[in-house]
Amino acid sequence: MHDIRAIRETPELYEKAWAAKGRSGAAAQAIELDGKVRGAKTAAETAQAKRNELSKLIGQAKAQKNEPEAQRLLAEVESLKGAGAAQAEAEKAASGELFDLLSALPNIPADDVPTGKDEHDNVEVRRWGEPHAISGAKDHADLGEALGLMDFEAAARMSGARFVVLKGQLARLERALGQFMLDIQTQEHGYTEVSPPLMVRSEAMFGTGQLPKFSDDQFVAIPGLENTRALGPRDLAEASDIRWLIPTAEVSLTNLVREQITPEEELPLRLAALTPSFRAEAGASGRDTRGMIRQHQFYKVELVSITAPDKSEDEHDRMVGCAEAVLKALELPFRTMKLCNGDMGFSARRTYDLEVWLPSEGRYREISSCSNCGDFQARRMDARTKAAGEKGTRFVHTLNGSGLAVGRTLVAVMENYQDENGRIAIPQALHPYLPGLTHIGGAA
Repeated sequence: MHDIRAIRETPELYEKAWAAKGRSGAAAQAIELDGKVRGAKTAAETAQAKRNELSKLIGQAKAQKNEPEAQRLLAEVESLKGAGAAQAEAEKAASGELFDLLSALPNIPADDVPTGKDEHDNVEVRRWGEPHAISGAKDHADLGEALGLMDFEAAARMSGARFVVLKGQLARLERALGQFMLDIQTQEHGYTEVSPPLMVRSEAMFGTGQLPKFSDDQFVAIPGLENTRALGPRDLAEASDIRWLIPTAEVSLTNLVREQITPEEELPLRLAALTPSFRAEAGASGRDTRGMIRQHQFYKVELVSITAPDKSEDEHDRMVGCAEAVLKALELPFRTMKLCNGDMGFSARRTYDLEVWLPSEGRYREISSCSNCGDFQARRMDARTKAAGEKGTRFVHTLNGSGLAVGRTLVAVMENYQDENGRIAIPQALHPYLPGLTHIGGAA
């Protein structure tokens, strides 16, 4: 969410940022609506002040037994009452339009964010590890199906496209990866483990930026399915009996501070959760339709930090390092990318993506996205902090990142640790989580 005062003060900054996202003229539109709100409010207050003044005069006229004057003043008061009510309605309508506009406009990028249109304009920050030279590398789907441990057809029969059934040793490996990631983040990096709800109210989804703009990308659960048929996206976002399946635990973890004032001495809050995530959009149509890269349901270890405003930059760098540590421990080659303004998500002020090497594709693919949202989400949630001894409050800054996406990490392990016989070696770091197992497709 945006501060309309800041838009009034620096409209050119907002116009430039929103134009890059295809919303040219949004700053001027917001200022125009704000003018209507303030104008109607002033007119309503002026009418009320005049009514108060006339009411005193009515009392004086009656005391002087000047009934004609009293009646004239009464009529004027009634007229002002109607005018005031009309202005109040105008203020309400303009405020609603302004809220709708601002709630659908993305965050403003930080000054150091590269300018660009899409992923091709992102900037590489660093690389770690050397890609493995694997002759005739198979993709993860071929490997999993050949082992009889990955079944897309069975998943499609019960759930449709973009689901998978993992069995036996692959199911164990997926579970081990999630536990391994969660242990690193909680035991080594100081994150507090949280087991949050997987279904949330519309207000929570609004707070982190999924609603109202991206309602079509979400899975929703509504008691009484027949009630959903007449509802459009905006109605869905406002229906009180709706529960949304979380697209990431970012939603649940970040909303832990909604409508709260957190003492600054308790910050930063560092939270981590291993949960299923549910995404209706699953990427661009026709893209990554095979395999586990884009699924409607997947596990992810999510990292969320809540910080004081002047601490979020350092916390962002720290979070990226925490995500990188998982890939280093698993000895998976990766690169760290700073996203350009055209490729960043709706709520992000700055984003770093980690991209892991996939031998079957001969390229790096996203496996983690770590974003600093500044106070954008905090304004939508009314999440504040207060320093000891100070009277005023400030909006907190919120950050989120994958530490990591479990399914994509499983894909990376399978492809980077495959051998010529189609077996998959278990990374050394996972041996304590899979005792007695050194390979998928064969025991020690």
